[in-house]
Amino acid sequence: MIAYSEVSAFTSTPGQGNRAGVVLDASALSEAEMRELAAFLGAPETVFVTRMALSRTGPSAVRVRYFTPTQEVDFCGHATLALGLLLAQGGHWRGEALELETLAGRVPLRLLSEAGVPHQVWMQQQRHEVRPLPTTLRTELAEALGIDSRMVHRGLPMAAASTGLWSAFVPLLDPTILDALDPDLERIAMLSAALDVGSVYAYAPMGVSRFAARDFAPLLGIPEDPVTGSAGGALMALLARAGHLPVRGGRACGVIYQGHAIGSPGEVEVEVEMRGVGDVMAVHVGGCAVLEREGIWKRGQG
Repeated sequence: MIAYSEVSAFTSTPGQGNRAGVVLDASALSEAEMRELAAFLGAPETVFVTRMALSRTGPSAVRVRYFTPTQEVDFCGHATLALGLLLAQGGHWRGEALELETLAGRVPLRLLSEAGVPHQVWMQQQRHEVRPLPTTLRTELAEALGIDSRMVHRGLPMAAASTGLWSAFVPLLDPTILDALDPDLERIAMLSAALDVGSVYAYAPMGVSRFAARDFAPLLGIPEDPVTGSAGGALMALLARAGHLPVRGGRACGVIYQGHAIGSPGEVEVEVEMRGVGDVMAVHVGGCAVLEREGIWKRGQG
């Protein structure tokens, strides 16, 4: 019997944001059982803690694995945030130095509390990487999203980028177009495979440092991810690198609003550390989370 929790990340309102499964003690689970439990929960991602080495006097480390309902992935932002909240609420973590050991690398976490109550979890994502996408793909990507290529923004970057998980970023002219997308998920899956990315992430400007977004990941078994921390960090770093975000004191900050089109709104806060022009040093992503429910899974249950 394995205890699990379901947590909504990037929101403080139950039923909104992005749902993640969290298993705090998965040390006795096989990979097949992790896959089975992730499929049973049906959340976009479930995070499994396979080793927990916590210390009150020195750095702590937690080894994790992430699974969608169909496969394992190297990293997941919203499940990381959900795990951090549960560790804090359960008294396992009080804000001391903590790193997650993931397949994508080490991910330092930072806890913000208000009046002694855990409020936000921030993660430092992996090194920002970018691959250019040929402009000849603009029409194909637009059609896969169900729009005309004239609705693609020519002044914002269209590229593949990653801070732990690769996505293809497609800029649109405004949020109205974003909300009305009619994606061809089969075509998006084929394009994702051809581009070696996990998702196609469409975004549109809402203000100087505010963007709306939708993330389609059928290749990973997720038709549309409600709110995506890993891609949110990669997008803001991409924009900062291209000079589309104001930089003050070596930092560019912004907010991404995602999930509204499918009734699960959430907010991803991002802070990008910059050195000079176009040189991204670190990407930090933060947000709130709320515990939805807890349960017990019996091996072979689903």
